[in-house]
Amino acid sequence: MEENSNFIKTIIKEDLESGKRDKVVTRFPPEPNGYLHIGHAKSIIINFGLADEFNGTTNLRFDDTNPLKEDQEYVDAIQEDVKWLGYEWENLFFASDYFDEMYERAVLLIKKGKAYVDDLTQEQIREYRGTLTEPGKESPYRNRTIEENLDLFGRMKAGEFENGSRVLRAKIDMASPNINLRDPVIYRVSHATHHNTGDKWCIYPMYAFAHPLEDAIEGVTHSLCTTEFEDQRPLYDWVVAECEMEGQPQQIEFGRLNVTNTVMSKRKLKKLVDEGFVDGWDDPRMPTLSGLRRKGYTPESIREFVKATGVSKGSGAVDEQMLEHFVREDLKLKAPRTMGVLRPLKVVITNYPEGQVEMLDAEINPENPAMGMRQIPFSREIYVEQDDFMENPPAKYFRLFPGNEVRLKHAYFIKCEEVVKDENGEVVELRCTYDPETKSGTGFTGRKVKGTLHWVDATHALPAEFRLYEPLIRDADLNEETDEDKTFLDYVNENSMEILHGFIEPNMKDAKPQDKFQFFRHGYFNVDPKHSTEENLVFNRIVSLKSSFKL
Repeated sequence: MEENSNFIKTIIKEDLESGKRDKVVTRFPPEPNGYLHIGHAKSIIINFGLADEFNGTTNLRFDDTNPLKEDQEYVDAIQEDVKWLGYEWENLFFASDYFDEMYERAVLLIKKGKAYVDDLTQEQIREYRGTLTEPGKESPYRNRTIEENLDLFGRMKAGEFENGSRVLRAKIDMASPNINLRDPVIYRVSHATHHNTGDKWCIYPMYAFAHPLEDAIEGVTHSLCTTEFEDQRPLYDWVVAECEMEGQPQQIEFGRLNVTNTVMSKRKLKKLVDEGFVDGWDDPRMPTLSGLRRKGYTPESIREFVKATGVSKGSGAVDEQMLEHFVREDLKLKAPRTMGVLRPLKVVITNYPEGQVEMLDAEINPENPAMGMRQIPFSREIYVEQDDFMENPPAKYFRLFPGNEVRLKHAYFIKCEEVVKDENGEVVELRCTYDPETKSGTGFTGRKVKGTLHWVDATHALPAEFRLYEPLIRDADLNEETDEDKTFLDYVNENSMEILHGFIEPNMKDAKPQDKFQFFRHGYFNVDPKHSTEENLVFNRIVSLKSSFKL
C-alpha cells in the first residue's frame, strides 16, 4: 500500500497496538462466476497490501456457494490474475470445503430456535419482507417446532424437495429497520452439480450466511469489502455470534472502484461475452484484468493506479484517462521505440540509387540510453502514412504536399515532386527526391523543415495488423447495477475497434506475444497473445502517446 495512511490502516494499527489483535489475516474472496475486472484489482491490492505492510497473511478463497453460475474456468483465471498482479496467497480455500460445517452450524441455529424451514415461495417471501418504511410480517411457518424444522431440513439435504419448494431462514426480527435482518434466507434447495463437490449436495448456503462463517473458520481478522455490504454487517455479526464461532472477524467497508466508459457488473460483462459483442472475457476492450493484460497494461501500472485512487468510503467513477496515464508512465522507460505505418502510402525516391540499401542508426529508447541502438534499413522505396500527404493542404500543413520538403525520421529530407493516381483518381504513390547532404546525425544546418515523418522501408518491411480501440461503452455513468440490460446494451459502441493493415520495421520480426513497443507518433502497442503469430503479427494499441489528463 501507499505510504499515506487511510482509515483501514488506522483501524488495523490501533487493533495491534491495543492488543485486540495479535496478527493480521485478510482474504480476497471472489465468486468464481466470471473473470476479475479492474474493480477487483482494488480489493486485491488493499487486502494483500495491508497484510504485507503489517507482516500478516492473505488467503485466496473462492466463495463458490452457487453452482448454477460457477465454473472451474473462472477459478483458474482468477488465480492467474492474482499472480499476474504480483501477489501470492498464504492459503487457497474454497467455501465449498466448509459445506459440512456450515450445515452443522445451520442445525445448531435450528436447535437454538434461531432458524426455521419456510414453505413460502420466493415471491411470497419478498412480499412478506415489507419495505424501508413498513415492517415485514411473519411467515405462517415461522413457529414450527424445533423437531419439525430439524426433520424438514434433514429431508431438504436428502433431496426430497424440488428447487424453490422450501428454504431455511434465520429467525431474527421481521420488524427490524434493517431489511437484511428480516429473517433472511440462509439455505436453498438447488439440485445442481457443483464444480468442487460434485453431486454431494442439493442444498447450498446463501452468501450472507456462508461468508461470515468462512472468515471465522479461517481466522480472518479484518474482513475488507466494498460499501454495498455495509447494511449486511449486522447480519454478518449475528451469524458469527449465533453460530458460536470462535473469534470475531471485523468487517470493514471501503468504496468500490468504478472507471468511466465501462461497466463493472460481472453479469453485464458476461452478457457482452455471451452475445458476441466482444472477443471473450480477455477482449482488450473489456475492463477485466485478462483484457487489460492482453491489451498491454502492466501489473505495475495497475497497482500504481489503484494506489493513486486512495482508500475511502466514496465510490465515484475515476476517469479512464487516469488509468492510461499510469501505463504511459510505466512504459516510457521500458518500451523500445520503433516505426510502424498503419495506413501505408508508397513513396519512390527517384534520385536514390536503385538496389542500394543503407543501415541507419537509431536509439532503441532515447529516454533510456542503456537500452542501446538499433539499425533501420533505408532504400529507394518506403511507406509513409496516407494521412501525411495532402494534395491541396490548408495553411500551416507541414507534411508532404506537392513541392514541399519534410524530414524522414532518422534519415533524410525528401521533397514531393509528383503524385501518381489510379483510374479512380485515388493517390497510390508519391515520387520524391532526397538530399544526401541532410542525413540525420551529420550535423546538417543548411536549412530547416517543419515536418518530420515516420516511415518504413518498403523492401524490408514486415506486414502487420494493428488494432485501435475506443471505449466499449459510450456513456460514462452506466456502472450502477440498477441499469436495465436494454439500456446498457444500447450504449455499446459499435465502433470500439478499428483493424488496420500496414508495415513495421524488419528488426521486429522476433517480437513475441506481450512484447510492448512505442510506435513513433502512434502510441504504445502490445503484441496480441491470442491472435498474433510469427507469420502475422498483431498489435493492440494500449494507449496513444499523449493525454490532457493531469494528476
